[in-house]
Amino acid sequence: MFIEFIKQEYLLFIALAIIVLMLLYSYIGDRFLGYKQVSPEEATRLYNQGASLIDVRTDAEYKSGFIGEAKHLPVAELKAKLVSLEALKEKPVLLYCQSGARSAGAATALVKAGFKEVYNLRGGILAWKMAGLPLNMPVSRKAKRRGA
Repeated sequence: MFIEFIKQEYLLFIALAIIVLMLLYSYIGDRFLGYKQVSPEEATRLYNQGASLIDVRTDAEYKSGFIGEAKHLPVAELKAKLVSLEALKEKPVLLYCQSGARSAGAATALVKAGFKEVYNLRGGILAWKMAGLPLNMPVSRKAKRRGA
C-alpha cells in the first residue's frame, strides 16, 4: 500500500523526503560542517562578545558597506593569507559575504586549517540588512588625510 502511494504520488514523496532531510540537517548539520550557521541576531551577540569579523566579499561589495570592524579578506585571497589569521585560531571568528554561500566555503577552509570556533552569517549581509542592522562605510584615503 505504501509503495503504491509512492508510485502514484512520487512528487509529493520527493517533497516530503526533501523536507525531512532539511530538518535533519538543521539539527545535526553543524556537527558535520565544523562551523555553525548563525542568524544576524546571534552574529550581533558574537560580535559584542569579541568575535572577529571577516568580510569575504569582493572589493566593490565591501565598499558598499561592512559590518562592525570587519577585516576585509576576499574569498579568492583567503587560502593565500591564512597565515595572517593565525592569531585567531583559538578565538571566535565570524565570516560573512553577500548571501552566506561564499563565506560558508571560507568557513570550511578555516575549519580545515585548524580554527576552533568558526561561525557563518546565515543569509550574509543581505540578512543583516533585512534585520535592520547598521553598516559602516569605508573611509577614503583623502578623508583620512583631511582628518575626517
